[in-house]
Order: sequence, then C-alpha cells, then structure tokens
Amino acid sequence: MNETIQHCETAVRKIYETYDASHDWQHIERVRSNAKLLLEQEQADAFIVELAVLLHDVSDPKYKKAGEDLETEILESLPLSAEQKKQIQGIIQSVSFKGGNGVRPSSIEAAIVQDADRLDAIGAIGIARTFAYGGAKGRKLYDWSEEPRTEMTEEEYRSKPTSSATHFYEKLLLLKEHMNTPAGKQIAEERHQFMLSFLEQLIKETDGNK
Repeated sequence: MNETIQHCETAVRKIYETYDASHDWQHIERVRSNAKLLLEQEQADAFIVELAVLLHDVSDPKYKKAGEDLETEILESLPLSAEQKKQIQGIIQSVSFKGGNGVRPSSIEAAIVQDADRLDAIGAIGIARTFAYGGAKGRKLYDWSEEPRTEMTEEEYRSKPTSSATHFYEKLLLLKEHMNTPAGKQIAEERHQFMLSFLEQLIKETDGNK
C-alpha cells in the first residue's frame, strides 16, 4: 500500500506543480492532513481516502486540457482492483461544489474527502486561495455592485468571471452547511466566522466602493 501511495504521489505532484497557488501541491498536502484528522474520528478505508485525495484535482475542469484524462491514466497505472478504482472515481466525482450542483457523498470515504477539501476552501487559507485563483485569472478583488447568484448551473458557475469577493457569497459561505462529519462541521464553524469577519473588514476598508 505504501508503494502504491508513493507511486501515485510522484505522478500527481508533477501535475499540481503546474497549477497556480490555489490548487498546487500544498493544497493537496493540506487536504491530506485534513482527511487524516477526520479519519481519527471516523471508521473508513484510509488507503482509499488518501488515494482519492491525491487524485481529486488532477482532472479539474479549471485546468484540464481537451481530450486529457489524467485521473484515469494514473489510476490505470496503480495496482488496484476494479472495485477500488471505481470507488476512488466515485469519491472524486462527489468532491466538487459545482455551483451547488455537486453530488452527495455515498460513502464515509467520500464524506471525509469532500469535507477535507472543503475545509481547505474556507477560513484563512480559503481566503488566500480565493484571491490567488482570482489573481491568476485576472479577476477583480471585489465588485459590490455584483449580485451573488443563488441558483446556477455548473456551466454558469464556471463560466462567469465574478469578483473574488463575490465568490464568498456564491460558494465559500455556503460550505459550512454542507459538511458531513461531526469534526468537519466543528472546524468549519470557526473558519466560517473568520471569513465573515474578513468580509466585514473588507467592506469597511473599501467603503462599499465598486
């Protein structure tokens, strides 16, 4: 199992090192740490969880090139059973928020990976990642005239370049209510409050300027 994890880590690290700071290798390390913390309180297959964490962003639509399927390519190179591969792919499909159209976890392993990833999207690190991604995409820091969308398709969520501050209202502030595990919910509560304080200060400093 350790050799499989190491092989997977070597393969995915090369990919994540080409991404911007919001989805780089450090993001994977933090999500893995979050998952291990949650695993301390949940009965789950840690091997499957760790592989799903390592692979969960390699085929992210934000970075994926046309015709590319790195997730399947790497999975096929690992000595796993067909059932294990299917389970990992199912977990990965449930990770993304997709504008509120995401898939509910169907297993404790999927719940852990989803929580671990979402914990890295909120709090201080969530703030840092939001502005890192916005900067990489040339988005405005804020636009207080922008109306946050409450209902949207996955395509609409991904295609409209809203400001980084608006992203908090369209996704990050919603995540607390979508956590699955007791530990995930507890950690999310503290990080949620920190984001609210940050936004309050940001509005104060910008004085509502657009």
